Amino acid sequence: MTTVVKDMLDAYPADLGGVDRAKLARCIEECVACAQACTACADACLSEDMVAELTKCVRTDADCADVCAATAAVLSRHTGYDANITRAVLQACATVCKVCGDECARHAGQHDHCRVCAEACRRCEQACNDLLTSLG
Repeated sequence: MTTVVKDMLDAYPADLGGVDRAKLARCIEECVACAQACTACADACLSEDMVAELTKCVRTDADCADVCAATAAVLSRHTGYDANITRAVLQACATVCKVCGDECARHAGQHDHCRVCAEACRRCEQACNDLLTSLG
């Protein structure tokens, strides 16, 4: 299946330094999807009657959305590539996705938006870890 991310990676005029293009594309796509899910989940939490009980969820969602968006941006730039920066960003993203996924999972039985967000966080965490592993 072709995606904008895959098309852009395929159009990049230089070598990607041995980075697995499929894992890179998946990671970028999962980061973008997770950022959107976290933003929407935080907004939905603010609309709940029990919003005071969801303060940590809102904060974690916001942090996760920001880190995922930044990770997608860093992974989309290849000129002057530095593997150490990529590894650090991927580790941070995997960590925040785990924390956010765990927090959203705590509320998933009561709030469908938290269930959907937790699933997006788990997919993004896995994609970050898969790409990290492939980098060596």
